[in-house]
Amino acid sequence: MARISVAAGLPDFPWDSLTAPKEKASSHPDGIVNLSVGTPVDPVDQIIRDALNAVSDQPGYPTTIGTQDLRTAAVNALARRYGVTGIDAGDVLPAIGTKEMIAWLPTLLGLGQGDLVVIPELAYPTYEVGALLAGARVIRADGLNRLGPENASLVFVNSPSNPTGKVLPVDHLRKVVAWARERDAVVVSDECYLGLTWEDESVSILDPRVSDGDHTNLLAVHSLSKTSNLASYRAGFVTGDPVLVRDLLEVRKHAGMIVPLPVQAAMTVALNDDEHENLQRERYRARRTELKAAVEKAGFTVDHSQAGLYLWATRGEPCRDTVDWFAERGILVAPGEFYGPSGSEHVRIALTATDERIHAAAERLTA
Repeated sequence: MARISVAAGLPDFPWDSLTAPKEKASSHPDGIVNLSVGTPVDPVDQIIRDALNAVSDQPGYPTTIGTQDLRTAAVNALARRYGVTGIDAGDVLPAIGTKEMIAWLPTLLGLGQGDLVVIPELAYPTYEVGALLAGARVIRADGLNRLGPENASLVFVNSPSNPTGKVLPVDHLRKVVAWARERDAVVVSDECYLGLTWEDESVSILDPRVSDGDHTNLLAVHSLSKTSNLASYRAGFVTGDPVLVRDLLEVRKHAGMIVPLPVQAAMTVALNDDEHENLQRERYRARRTELKAAVEKAGFTVDHSQAGLYLWATRGEPCRDTVDWFAERGILVAPGEFYGPSGSEHVRIALTATDERIHAAAERLTA
């Protein structure tokens, strides 16, 4: 029987192309400052680690839907932190990290050939990958009216944005919801950076000002990787339309997509505690202040970047030239072309490094 390669239809993994600039940056006498990926570097709070350990001796299978305590904690956190109301604990479904959820959502929702998935013009690569895994078509479009007569099945929005840090206002999100509802399309809002807003106001797709309290065909995806430093735990959840959440649950039960019980316990504590999240937010705020000033002093323009964990910077040259310029100073950044053709003259600079490494980068940029 002939083997079918799923990977053959997917784009190359972008970060594999950074080998040469990484080697160059690593040769710096004071070592590399790796600002190319958004991976947390700060400690996991002790109360979360204690919760993880407390249930490490339970041998039975966890449930796909997650514990009642976890789902209730998610509902309360959404209301307390972001003003999201109208969510029931039964409308929350834990995920093995939000990248996994986003990658498989088109497939889990039954999309395939003939379906159209709309993603932002500058987008986290997994939106496109998820559509391709399902066999659907992909269009990059920020202004949905540009699609003309096209009828989309699913629309991804990401505010605050990765990579740009751009924040979509309430009016924009309302237009997306209205456009999608006219076409019976599902809107999936990736809200991983909602808790890391530095300027303006970030709102959820489930905010009553956006949804009018009606969550039909709306899904919000939330991660604990950024604000709680739980990237290694693979901890996230999706919530919104009860019908869609129930459909996702049924498929995920069959597929064995279950968040481990110790991780569920850790998530519960993290969602119930705002103190550790506030502390982490202020760490990133301080790093952003120092690094942004240094990047601008070095002659770059920082566009958008009102929120999130990145600076979206340019000096009007091909992004790979900028990557090399940073690498010569021992700093590794991500080329904007990773996120779409319109990022060809920008780089994404992550704030996810220790205070010492951020300070080292700032000194090199302003030397």
